[in-house]
Amino acid sequence: IFNVDNVLQRVNDPAFVGATLLSGTPCGAKVIRKKYPEEKLGVMCLKDGRPSVVEYFEMTDNMKNLRDSSGELVYSFGAINNYLFNIKALEKITETPLEYHVVEKKVPYIDREGNRVLPEAPNAFKFECIAVDMVQMLDSCMPYEIVREYEFAPVKNLTGADSVDSARELLKLNGVEL
Repeated sequence: IFNVDNVLQRVNDPAFVGATLLSGTPCGAKVIRKKYPEEKLGVMCLKDGRPSVVEYFEMTDNMKNLRDSSGELVYSFGAINNYLFNIKALEKITETPLEYHVVEKKVPYIDREGNRVLPEAPNAFKFECIAVDMVQMLDSCMPYEIVREYEFAPVKNLTGADSVDSARELLKLNGVEL
């Protein structure tokens, strides 16, 4: 499973496939170290003793900023939505429906006067099933840390961080020219 908005996504990466198979776990998850606490990445962690991905919009400020004795973020493994599942594990977990997550969104709209409005605060709710919830249905999942600059160039914003321009620069860094 992978997201299409990451232009450096390595689909069927042989090292990741091999590491997941050798680990004996039913699932592998590629992760990167978060740059800062508020970075919009879900985190790979244990939740009630089970492997889980807690989405950034579900984390409390305390969770986002919690640090260990060396000053490192406790919830530092950002999940980049690149997962590998064992077929037997997938067959087992498809019997259980996924839960809905409620996400607050800023949705542009047209007001009564016909003006386009770009809200400054969330004004809508999005109900979504997230495929990564399948991770929590399993007994274990191997986090596989990768180098951000080589495998993570998401396009989520028009300008600035995580934009077409920043992705283009990371593609160039990796020898890809458009």
